[in-house]
Amino acid sequence: MNPSGFPGEPYPVLVFGTPIAVLAAALVFKLPSIVRLWRDPLRRAAGGLLLLACGIFVFAAPPSIAWTNRVTGVPNIAAPLVYSLLIAFCGASLLLMIAWRGGHTGHSARSARARRAMRWVAVGHAGVIVALWALFGLAEAPVERRRDLDTYYARTPFMRELIVVYLLAHTTSCVLTYRLIRNWIHTAGLDVWLRRGLQSLAVGYAANLVFDAAKGTAVVARWAGRDLDPLSTELAPAAAGVAAVLIATGFVLPHAGQYLRDRWRIRRDHSRLGPLYDLLRTATGRGVPFSVRATPELRLTRRETFIRDALLQLARHFDEELRRRAYGAAEELGYGPRRAEALAAAVTIRDAIAARAQCRLPSPQVTDHGTDLLTDLLQSIEAVSEVLSHPDEIEAVRTLATAPAESLHVHE
Repeated sequence: MNPSGFPGEPYPVLVFGTPIAVLAAALVFKLPSIVRLWRDPLRRAAGGLLLLACGIFVFAAPPSIAWTNRVTGVPNIAAPLVYSLLIAFCGASLLLMIAWRGGHTGHSARSARARRAMRWVAVGHAGVIVALWALFGLAEAPVERRRDLDTYYARTPFMRELIVVYLLAHTTSCVLTYRLIRNWIHTAGLDVWLRRGLQSLAVGYAANLVFDAAKGTAVVARWAGRDLDPLSTELAPAAAGVAAVLIATGFVLPHAGQYLRDRWRIRRDHSRLGPLYDLLRTATGRGVPFSVRATPELRLTRRETFIRDALLQLARHFDEELRRRAYGAAEELGYGPRRAEALAAAVTIRDAIAARAQCRLPSPQVTDHGTDLLTDLLQSIEAVSEVLSHPDEIEAVRTLATAPAESLHVHE
């Protein structure tokens, strides 16, 4: 048998490469917000946690284990190093969840309990790491094992205790983190993307428990004189890889979801203002110059500003009486209040554009109401823009509104 514990064929890169790639991608995605909001300790902690998780898989890969052992000259010293990183990750995860949830609750009593819990978590995990190195120093493990160290040394004094300590600590920490996340998921009023992120984290930590169960079962089997090593060498690493991907996804989802939702809203609002923008651009003979460097937010702001400026120029031509009659006509045609207001506004704007083109001066009564009417229009530009996509409806309202008075039954 190969002393390294390797089978004849190369170990699949997928088991270690995929989590490293996903964790690195998640870290790169969050890096801009971490740098921009560097004073936020939770963002820094989340970035550090992703970096730590990535480091675990880098150092746990068999080639890295061989390199660490060779550079230090100590056989199997990579074991306590990887286990320490793993315990540190679990402790940091639990600390982050406690702090994260405490920050969202904002309750002073809960915050005080959270701080006490965080101190216990930090001390407990630090104690486990010290114990791992102490046990390794007392153990005799001269044969390098890159993949099956847990089962190979399952009955070796002090190495046996080292393996049991790290598995119990890892299991306990994952159970506590899982329960904390599950309780948080059921909290009312959570943002939908935060809830989805927590769900991904919960499944990720549940997958970590599969890792512990597989490793523990293989170790106990060795104590009983049986060989279930594939559970430790094949199933456990795969479960850890799945857990890493899910945890990385859980940390990224709230930020990514909020980002995508904001982008979608901005583009939706920009598109909704298109019909009104096109109408006013045609009427004024100018528009917003296109800029490749302009962000979606800036494009939306420029479009809104242009529409408001154009409506301000048309304000002196607004006909309040026409708007009142158009609203009554829209109601008579069966439209609800909000739709009727938007249709009446569209009729008024089109009439103002025509009046301006014909240099038709408004009556004093119209001028008196122009400012109030402009204020109302500026508060509903999206609704007005939407109805401009239905010219048949606008024309029907305008026709009825401008018909002889006896043919229009306006409901005051």
